[in-house]
Amino acid sequence: MAVQKFGTFLSGMIMPNIAAFIAWGFITALFIETGWTPVAGLGGFGVDENGDPHTGLVGPMIRYLLPLLIAIQGGRMVHGLRGGVVAAVATMGVIVSTEQPMFLGALIMGPLAAWVMKQLDRLWDGKIKPGFEMLVNNFSAGIASAALAVVGYFTFGPVVETVSTWLGNGVDWLVENNLLPLASILIEPAKVLFLNNAINHGVLTPLGVQQSAENGQSILFLLEANPGPGLGVLLAWMVVGTGMARSTAPAAAIIHFFGGIHEIYFPYVLMLPILLLGTIAGGMVGIGTLTVFDAGLRAPAAPGSIIAVLAQTPGSSFVGVVLAVLLSAATSFLVCALLLRLNRRRTGDLGEATASMEAMKGRKSSVSDVLAGPAGEAQPSAAAGGEAIEAAARRTPVHHIVFACDAGMGSSAMGASVLRNKIKKAGFSDVTVTNQAIANLTDDVDLVVTHQDLTPRARGMSPSAEHVSVDNFLNSPQYDAIVEELKVTNAHESGAQQ
Repeated sequence: MAVQKFGTFLSGMIMPNIAAFIAWGFITALFIETGWTPVAGLGGFGVDENGDPHTGLVGPMIRYLLPLLIAIQGGRMVHGLRGGVVAAVATMGVIVSTEQPMFLGALIMGPLAAWVMKQLDRLWDGKIKPGFEMLVNNFSAGIASAALAVVGYFTFGPVVETVSTWLGNGVDWLVENNLLPLASILIEPAKVLFLNNAINHGVLTPLGVQQSAENGQSILFLLEANPGPGLGVLLAWMVVGTGMARSTAPAAAIIHFFGGIHEIYFPYVLMLPILLLGTIAGGMVGIGTLTVFDAGLRAPAAPGSIIAVLAQTPGSSFVGVVLAVLLSAATSFLVCALLLRLNRRRTGDLGEATASMEAMKGRKSSVSDVLAGPAGEAQPSAAAGGEAIEAAARRTPVHHIVFACDAGMGSSAMGASVLRNKIKKAGFSDVTVTNQAIANLTDDVDLVVTHQDLTPRARGMSPSAEHVSVDNFLNSPQYDAIVEELKVTNAHESGAQQ
């Protein structure tokens, strides 16, 4: 559990900024000297009319923008906006201490600087004389961030540069000795145990971006994100499986391969854990294919959809990437189909496997209703149902509803979309429904919706808000209960029809 929380924290720093990484990938692909449409001023090559070298976008973005975005997000997760500002300044000291992109430095210095600021704020909390609050707050943050930037420049930067160099050399050594496929032995089981974000966004993405800046692409972006092994598992269940697993596998395959939500195939592995041998074999074949063809992606493929993968594939790597996905899927399918035939009597129940997956994940899967089928629709829990209904008699009007989950992107985004549509149809145009990570919750919202296992954490972040617990982000009876509550609390403001 501690490892999962740490992985969630790491991915929480990277995932909200994935769009910036993707933007950098497209800018690199288009405008560098060897890109599709080279532009010297944007790509950063050649000299201008005065003989000065072009700065471009590619270099500054990878050296300054991306690490600072990571640091700011990490700082905000620890100490709000104030922590984000201090984290950005402190991380600049790490960035300028070396010529390497300091992603690892940002992952460490960002939250560390915010934590230091948080401890300092506690020292004089409640002790500042009236009228001096702004002076103390601004100068304390300025002095602390400046000091941390200097410390980072002289001590932190060189250490992180050394570690980054070691990690990069380690990857190069694995590639040169044809041992990189062995990484699947760790990656594929870790994915099923929900450590995929920690591995992909916490380790592989920072290293991959550095490789991509040097070589135009990186194989590391596809070590975890390759949808082939998971597709092979689902195809095997479609062909050889039985019962509910076989009937739900086609829909799961579509969501996994085109939607990029890899968690949907995890229960199919947990039903028969020996199927990990199939995903490991598929992963190894995929990585081996990428190595042979010297293929990779320009930037992270997030989510891990085949659409996102192809969008980030350079023209020179297209054949290698496509073959890697297809061959990994075929290998995983063949091994898993054989294992399913040999272990037909030992296959477990899909519902139990889904519950096991959610227990490890610490929350309801956003796509578990696809796995459970019509009979698996969630029923309202007594506590959660009563919470929303009783609140109608005691709450002031609700204007801001927040869906919160670990990362604030996948599950909560889908749940927010479902509730938003229900509220819109009910005529409450004055109610906003947004989604975000629990770590970013504030106490200025009216109602917070979380999975029932995460509600205690959400209460700690937003104690004044009303909290509603659900066990299925896509299909929860609580959404209708919330709409009914709005008809009582907001009717006089919105003019909605009762």
